[in-house]
Amino acid sequence: MTVVTRFAPSPTGRLHVGNIRTALHNFLFARKHGGRFILRIDDTDRERSTREFDEAIRDDLQWMGLGWDDCVRQSERFELYEREFERLKSAGRVYACYETPEELELRRKILLGRGLPPVYERKPADAAVPEGRSPHWRFKLDHEAPIEWTDLIRGAQRFDPKLLSDPVVRREDGSWLYLLPSVIDDVDLGITHIVRGEDHVSNSAAQIQMFEALGAKPPEFAHEALLVAAEGKLSKRLGSYGAPHLREEGVEPLALLAVLARIGTSQPVEPALGLDELAEGFDFATFGRAPAHFDPHDVELINARLLHQLDYGAVADRLPESASEEDWLLLRPNLERLADFPAWFDVLRGEIDPPALSHDERLLLKEAATVTESVDWAGEPWKQLTAELKESSGKKGRELFHPLRLALTGRDSGPEMAGLVARMGKERAVRRLEAAARR
Repeated sequence: MTVVTRFAPSPTGRLHVGNIRTALHNFLFARKHGGRFILRIDDTDRERSTREFDEAIRDDLQWMGLGWDDCVRQSERFELYEREFERLKSAGRVYACYETPEELELRRKILLGRGLPPVYERKPADAAVPEGRSPHWRFKLDHEAPIEWTDLIRGAQRFDPKLLSDPVVRREDGSWLYLLPSVIDDVDLGITHIVRGEDHVSNSAAQIQMFEALGAKPPEFAHEALLVAAEGKLSKRLGSYGAPHLREEGVEPLALLAVLARIGTSQPVEPALGLDELAEGFDFATFGRAPAHFDPHDVELINARLLHQLDYGAVADRLPESASEEDWLLLRPNLERLADFPAWFDVLRGEIDPPALSHDERLLLKEAATVTESVDWAGEPWKQLTAELKESSGKKGRELFHPLRLALTGRDSGPEMAGLVARMGKERAVRRLEAAARR
């Protein structure tokens, strides 16, 4: 089993959430079934397809852990496309057309005005060739062969080719549109499954006849419902949320991948500790046909839950050099992003600014500093400190605990104080209590 993901140039040159989902689903499907995942770069557009575009795609995929078994570039395969094109031309399955875009648009409007489908009207074989015009080329659909397949998501599909326009496969300047080269690639690479958005369903119908015209068995197809957000369809132009945004915001790639692996399915979205875990539960039978609603807030929630489960070894190389496993396990329950860790690590090992407190709170902290001097730090210092202060001051609940937390951590909330106080040490605790009492 072999699957392929195609990447065409985008305005940013980076991966957005839509094509990340497609790449992920191809990757997971191949991983689950022991297949091969091939990356295809559509770099035939010389103006938009730069070396930076190529490198950016591969960099984004590698950052997310979506490695590939092979990478092909369409700009390196023109000889193959030319050979197969000539074979189709000799068989009468591609033919020259001479209409201008303006002429085609006018005819389209006329057909729509008559209540007819705006399907391209073939010219007679002996039609005169307009002088001074170069042809564009169309693939000739077989109007007598209904197009049918069983889609892995959409189920039984049937198209009447008479209601489809013969697709343009080559422009008048000789450059290629993606439809035919993609089919030629798929045949050459032995692609068995194609996963893409439902906006390509009619393209797939035409491509099935291209496979057959080349003497190849069409692959299986899975057409996914499009991602939608509050502002509507996410696309290369509208979907700015993607790999660069994640990296800038410090979001774990596995958080996004966990959401995209389940979005549009009947399965709950849960954090996963690895791609193998995501692949194990991946099944196209669980995907529905309704639009898949994507909310970046879901990624943020999964990101926090993921961090709370990650072992020290998974993050050690991204933590401050002196941070230990004990520090990580203590602080991770309060993290939303890994970038939050250094600030909490300073609570344990660094310095904080004394908080502004009331007169009564400062008196309580002065007493707390004195009590802390006598606390046995080898035992349970927080429990002993609060027990003695409760008895000596008569305070309890928020009146007791909130000033202590502010003085010791500089925060209104956070991890359990018992672990924090034990980890920061007596000397630091006394110094912070005294500084808060003096302010």
